[in-house]
Amino acid sequence: MKKIISASLLLTITIASYAQSIDKIVTPKEVERIETTLASDEMLGRKAFTPGIEKSADFISAEFKKIGLQPMQGLTSFRQTFEIIRPRFVSASGTINGEVKDNKSIIVFTASPSLTVNENSGYKKTTIAAGSNLNAEVSKYLKSNENILITVDTSFTKTFGNLAALKRALYNPLGNVIVVLSPTEPTTFSIKAEQEITKLTGSNIVGVLPGKSKKEEYVIFSGHYDHLGIGKPEGTDSIYNGANDDAAGITAVIMAAKYYKALGNNERTLVFVAFTGEESGLLGSQFFSRKLNAKQVVAMFNIEMIGTESKWGKASAYVTGYNMSDLGKIMQKNVKEGSFTFYDDPYTTMRLFFRSDNATLARLGVPAHTISTSKMDVEPFYHKAGDEVKTLDMDNMTTVIKAIITGATGIVSGKETPTRVALPTQ
Repeated sequence: MKKIISASLLLTITIASYAQSIDKIVTPKEVERIETTLASDEMLGRKAFTPGIEKSADFISAEFKKIGLQPMQGLTSFRQTFEIIRPRFVSASGTINGEVKDNKSIIVFTASPSLTVNENSGYKKTTIAAGSNLNAEVSKYLKSNENILITVDTSFTKTFGNLAALKRALYNPLGNVIVVLSPTEPTTFSIKAEQEITKLTGSNIVGVLPGKSKKEEYVIFSGHYDHLGIGKPEGTDSIYNGANDDAAGITAVIMAAKYYKALGNNERTLVFVAFTGEESGLLGSQFFSRKLNAKQVVAMFNIEMIGTESKWGKASAYVTGYNMSDLGKIMQKNVKEGSFTFYDDPYTTMRLFFRSDNATLARLGVPAHTISTSKMDVEPFYHKAGDEVKTLDMDNMTTVIKAIITGATGIVSGKETPTRVALPTQ
């Protein structure tokens, strides 16, 4: 009986200590300090691949250093830097089995400003038949890093030009992919293409808190720190500050790092990431995912737009892809009953699960979900210059951050492991 009473007393003391600790560390004042800095005019809207985002990167790096995080393995700083290319089409021409092809029937994906190839160039050849998902098939080959000539059935003539959108930004590909509208498989071919190449450099900011007994298992807390930069003026304001989208998420990531470092009892390794390039096609998170073994990632808490009340009011948020794993259910179990509610995503037709930085790792089976409060159907300042700090509810935002941290406790401690994601047919 004495042992039972002692154990019960110890548990009570631990819970009380935990509550005091989180309330002392995650405060509205500290939340507002970080949020206000990230969403200030000095950051010039934090557009990826512009000088305006560099101050934000420096600020987040300084916060990670002050907290006492470590750089990611293999890096000497908190910056995980990568290069992309942005090609601008100049011209393309050629022949397939003697049939002349012009600009409208050739699209080339390459890091080279000039490309000339023929049937003797050693290119792998394949075809995409009528009825296929053209964009998906071409995207698959773009990831292969092989030299490939793809002939596409002429039933895609009207939509063929849409493939150009895949050229918006590319990591330096190791191979060249040439796509040509042609009713026949190529026996002989000759293709020449010219383009202008612009190289851009971006950085994710990554801080690590090594685990104890399960250091080879990773739990990720993430958000994106890029926004839209300077855009079309709304009245006299042309800086798109992105206070809610997604300085709010990065504030949560920094607060979680600060809390877990102070607590010092994480059994699993915690990785805190501020992604760049989310607004440009999830570029930063795609690069990040290439540097990890997805099988080692136990969970990913991606945090987006938590500065305004959800459709259910205060003390609530939703989890995208709620039923694709049991991560949301675990989070709900760990928060105090009645104090906070994690709901299923009410905006499923908007496909939010696939539109944020959780998507790349989720496609690899990781229970990677986005937590948000944004009323996506009626949010008045979404992607507008009016997305400023004054529109946010700091007290409720602090409550949301605490709930995310609390909901993650069992996973961070190694006592709980969410089920892997099994994606539905998209």
